[in-house]
Amino acid sequence: MIIIGHPWIECNRFCKVFSQEDIKKSKVNDIMLLEPLVDSIDLAKYCQSNDIPYAVTVNTLNEAIFVNALNAEFMICEEDEASTIQPIAEEYLFDTKVLVLIHDEKDISKIARFGIDGVIFAEAIC
Repeated sequence: MIIIGHPWIECNRFCKVFSQEDIKKSKVNDIMLLEPLVDSIDLAKYCQSNDIPYAVTVNTLNEAIFVNALNAEFMICEEDEASTIQPIAEEYLFDTKVLVLIHDEKDISKIARFGIDGVIFAEAIC
């Protein structure tokens, strides 16, 4: 299970970006965090074509399928969506990992029982 943002585990920062300029100002190891794909398709294509690691927040299975096709490293969603997306991701061998946004360490075991790829603490997002 992937755990991002817990104080015991070192990880890269996830930085919200809204423009190519934001991406250019980011640090080398940052992972770009894009808003839902409908609002950030141009940035997703920019990241994809420049081999920049990025994540996208997703709200639907359709968005998840497109995010995977665009080679995002991660998709971040709520628990309900993750439980729908994860089986499809496994069936089609998605390279994009499914993460659930959490606020409390107690949520890790609950998410793990659903077989979700991982969790990301809100503190890991800048």
